[in-house]
Amino acid sequence: MAPATVPCQYRTGKTLGSGTYAIVKEAVHIKTGKYYACKVINKKLMEGREYMVRNEIAVLKKVSKGHRNIVTLHDYFETAHNLYLCFDLCTGGELFDRICAKGNYYEEDAAALVRTIMGAVKYIHECGIVHRDLKPENLLFRTKDEDADIMIADFGLSRVMDDEKFHLLTEICGTPGYMAPEIFKKTGHGKPVDVWAMGVITYFLLCGNAALVYVHARFNITIYAGYTPFDRDTQQQEMEAIIAGDYRFEPDEYWSNVSQTARDFVSECLTIDPTSRPTAAEALKHKWLASEQPHFVPDPQSSSGRPTNLLPQIQKAFDAKKTFRKAVFSMIATKRMSLLAGLSPTAQTLSEHIAQFKEESEKEQVDEGRSVTHYDEHGTEHSESREELKKQDDVSQSEAEGHTALVTKLDSLSV
Repeated sequence: MAPATVPCQYRTGKTLGSGTYAIVKEAVHIKTGKYYACKVINKKLMEGREYMVRNEIAVLKKVSKGHRNIVTLHDYFETAHNLYLCFDLCTGGELFDRICAKGNYYEEDAAALVRTIMGAVKYIHECGIVHRDLKPENLLFRTKDEDADIMIADFGLSRVMDDEKFHLLTEICGTPGYMAPEIFKKTGHGKPVDVWAMGVITYFLLCGNAALVYVHARFNITIYAGYTPFDRDTQQQEMEAIIAGDYRFEPDEYWSNVSQTARDFVSECLTIDPTSRPTAAEALKHKWLASEQPHFVPDPQSSSGRPTNLLPQIQKAFDAKKTFRKAVFSMIATKRMSLLAGLSPTAQTLSEHIAQFKEESEKEQVDEGRSVTHYDEHGTEHSESREELKKQDDVSQSEAEGHTALVTKLDSLSV
């Protein structure tokens, strides 16, 4: 069925955030009054890379409404200038903001979160999808309620992999601190990269240092203070540490409060060889997640044998971020200028226009008075042959002067 030009069914409102090539605005469905998060993508930024959006829509069609812990794509439409994707509006905040707002936080809480998220990853993989960008910033709570669902969001880098025998993905993409060794090696990667990322996320959930990650939304630059499991002085050294699987459960003051069972779970997820790494289904059977009795280290300051509260060390890291934030903005300007100096004229021009294009997207308001090209759930299918998907993957890998290469470089900036 061909898409139809119809009066817009939504009214866009305030801007909620900004990503690499899109902004996110609040949108309300005019007839139902229901609110959504609307991803607004400027078409100028996607020229020559339209398949990236087509791929994201294809992925979301496969996983939407199938699992309570995965954001749903409810609708999508376009105007002359922008593409609009309407998702669940998650108002409960990001993972670590939520944890730091709690009165206490135990290893059992971390295990419950990992069990839930890994269950959603298992579902994604069963749908033939690899996410490729699992990280705390993409784990959102649906509402502010205490028992709110945690949701996996942002499928912009995801790919359909119905038949893994056809080909492995070879492009370098993702957020560096969470990328598996095989991505850097360019030996081909697939669903196991999500399990590796879950190992890094679990590491953070247990020791708290993810609270020291600062994300500059406008330029999509991630800057680290403190350390990650593979933190080193330079990005090159960090990559080498990831490839070698060189990490430690340090400092001891953090990890002495974490059970050996939890550490074993992290170590299994961070197995260097992807063929030996557990699948999401196998990870869910690990005793840290599957045991009826929770695993924990007793609080050394209590004689009752109750679990150690992990929240103080996480809040300590969170407070350090507040001090660090003041130094970030000057670092961004310096890093960005240094980056642009090393890029080709084409990439420099694109970077200079990103802010302009996104501002244009932000200014456009859609409401009932505007006609849009609407795609319902039975609308045009953006399917490609396997050969075409492979060709697109190769293009993404070699697009040194294009948007993909620029995004990779921006994402890899770290202190």
